Amino acid sequence: MRKVTRYPVESQNALWHIYKTVSPWKGVRNFIWIQFSRYCPVLPLKNWIYRRMLGMKVGEHTAFGLMVMVDVFFPEKITIGENSVIGYNTTILAHEYLIKEYRLGDVIIGDNVLIGANTTILPGVTIGDGAVVAAGAVVHKNVAPGAFVGGNPLRDLSRPADSPEETAFKTEEPSQRKLH
Repeated sequence: MRKVTRYPVESQNALWHIYKTVSPWKGVRNFIWIQFSRYCPVLPLKNWIYRRMLGMKVGEHTAFGLMVMVDVFFPEKITIGENSVIGYNTTILAHEYLIKEYRLGDVIIGDNVLIGANTTILPGVTIGDGAVVAAGAVVHKNVAPGAFVGGNPLRDLSRPADSPEETAFKTEEPSQRKLH
């Protein structure tokens, strides 16, 4: 289950209340840094921007693909461990503005996690160490360490060991191959 804090609103939909929750100047400043980072091919510079300019917690050797979109209003609620890969055009949200309420939640992505391209990660989720999220997934719930998940709705994609599909793709050990 996602961990989010809910804030009910009266009258207009919650998005009309956005500047009661976050400064418009913070939004503009973050937007500029995020847009620069989305196109930046230099990984150390991109991580420096995320850490120093946006307040995210980003582990060593984590790599963000081009066009990754992190939360504009609450990037400081995003934590990503070491040696993880965030795929092309992934969106990481720490807020949701709905009709009658808005929600805020930390996003925690562990060490050695692979997030496939075009994935959307919703507020309040934790993705455990070593997990793999398939391209195009919508992460609306926590992902266990080492899990292989994907789809919308998100589901487990792992197969039992030695399943027929897995066996079909196994290759011989290099020491067993005959060289000509």
